[in-house]
Amino acid sequence: MTSPTPQQLAQSGSLEELYGQLGAVRMGAGWAKPTPSLWAEPKKSFAPFVWSYAQAKGALDAAGRLINTELAERRNLILQNPAGDYATSRTIVAAYQMIMPGEKARSHRHTPNALRLIIDAEPGAYTVVNGERLSMMPGDVVLTPNWCWHGHGNEGRACAYWLDVLDVPLVQLLEPMFFEPHPDDFEKESVVANASPMHFSWADTQRRLAEAGARSNGAPAEISLGDPALDTMALSMIELKAGQGTPPRKVIANSVFGVAKGAGTTQAGDTTLSWSRGDVIVVPAWQEHVHRSDDGAVLFRVTDEPVMEKLGFLREGKPAH
Repeated sequence: MTSPTPQQLAQSGSLEELYGQLGAVRMGAGWAKPTPSLWAEPKKSFAPFVWSYAQAKGALDAAGRLINTELAERRNLILQNPAGDYATSRTIVAAYQMIMPGEKARSHRHTPNALRLIIDAEPGAYTVVNGERLSMMPGDVVLTPNWCWHGHGNEGRACAYWLDVLDVPLVQLLEPMFFEPHPDDFEKESVVANASPMHFSWADTQRRLAEAGARSNGAPAEISLGDPALDTMALSMIELKAGQGTPPRKVIANSVFGVAKGAGTTQAGDTTLSWSRGDVIVVPAWQEHVHRSDDGAVLFRVTDEPVMEKLGFLREGKPAH
């Protein structure tokens, strides 16, 4: 179709003729949109969901026999929301990862922020972040912020398993995606850290939760890891004592929860999710939710609240109950 002249557009004899000519110049009549571009409150296109660590561990064990780190940059399983084919929530993707004894996962860096919650590991599993060797033991959290070199190794006797969480969907949307493999394949360790802002130990988390619980007046204790730990994601640990539940919450923020300890249920809208240690729960934005545990649990929460707050979008909704 040839592009109409300004005169032809001005002389359109009907709306149908005008619409046809607008299509040729890649313009659309804003008053005749088939679907509105603005709506009263957020659409809930992503669904609450839970992924089983036991199932993932079985699949990773099979992958350990079938694929090595020479063939795969990372041996991981992406947790795909039922709403799509990649992301866990609109802005966050989570994945289970495993490294076998004696293996090294090559060092690289990228603009997406990343972190990991260690689920099962023995002494000798580690991550090197910008030259610092950080141990990976169950319950530990290790950060690899935007453009930090990072690689993984396992000098222990057992496979190490962890949960990765990244802001890749957000970076894909905004498009500042950069990735670079390390020139030495695996980064050399130049610093051995006794304490690092990239590492939150499970022992310290338990101590801080106990202190917070003593001040909580019977409510679930919650502590933050970092302030926030990453530019785009805030991290916290929530402890539920036996029989406790969190207050109902509805917020403009996407949250992924890794179960660091115990078992329980999450009620997200009309969906009830049962979970146990190592499982992963996603609660998309603007979904009212409550976590409960009969015997006690600790949940690791990763949320994009820092992004929503910086952009002026963060708001809390009034719970229905």
